[in-house]
Amino acid sequence: MKRHRLSGVGAAIITPFKSDFSIDWDALAHMIDYVIEGGTNYIVALGTTAETPTLSPEEKNEIIRFTREHIAGRVPLVVGAGGNDTAKVIRQINEMDLEGVEALLSVTPYYNKPSQEGLYRHFKAVAEASPRPIILYNVPGRTGVNMTAETTCRLANDVENIIAVKEASGKIDQIDQIIKNRPKGFLVLSGDDGMTVDVMRKGGDGVISVAVDAFPKRFSHVVYLASQGLFDRAEEAYAPLHEAVCALFEQGNPTGVKAALSIMGHIDNVLRLPLVPATDLLMKKLERLIREYELC
Repeated sequence: MKRHRLSGVGAAIITPFKSDFSIDWDALAHMIDYVIEGGTNYIVALGTTAETPTLSPEEKNEIIRFTREHIAGRVPLVVGAGGNDTAKVIRQINEMDLEGVEALLSVTPYYNKPSQEGLYRHFKAVAEASPRPIILYNVPGRTGVNMTAETTCRLANDVENIIAVKEASGKIDQIDQIIKNRPKGFLVLSGDDGMTVDVMRKGGDGVISVAVDAFPKRFSHVVYLASQGLFDRAEEAYAPLHEAVCALFEQGNPTGVKAALSIMGHIDNVLRLPLVPATDLLMKKLERLIREYELC
């Protein structure tokens, strides 16, 4: 069976900053090369991991342009475009330069906590207005609302331009329901690194990952094994990563992954407020795990 271009592992790429909090373009170029050379199948720009709420519209457009040009066709590019005002999301998409963009990742509206019918109508309107396919993003731990399996499958069946879901509910039964009831060709992607093998064992298609930013070769190999149906081997390959992956999220994302990347010398450990760098305790823990499991 031919695999979709957005199967496998997508890297939810960080936005590196300099000490003055401006974007570090050299470090971003390095990160793009680092994850592609490590086996990442595609790149997701302007997601949560990119600290997108702190980026200006001009910075977002420049990141899309820069990332597209630096990828230079090596892998597909997905771009985040979401919000809690449907009309504003549509305007945002219409104003984006989407040349060379494979799809848009759009999060469930946050804070105002819409009903399931509200979620359905929101995504239907966004997808019908979008010139690019939409990947739904369900992450109730951040947004305050869980999109049910029934709503996801309803959208997948009713709206041709909705092609996938990134599922970060943490509910394996809910994800299993989506997999069992989705239309042919609809992708189910894990939104939790630690659940990737379990999701793929159920029939899922991959993951949009934070951990692959830090450990691209090791994590991409795990996903490759799972994509070949070698689930026991994938679990064995993931086992040495497990403690480090958990540590990446102890103090939130991208706090942990930026800490790990700075320890390995890839970026400066700078975040924009309201996020702050990892504590010394977490830095020491990550240093130990990276050294102990040879994750550099």
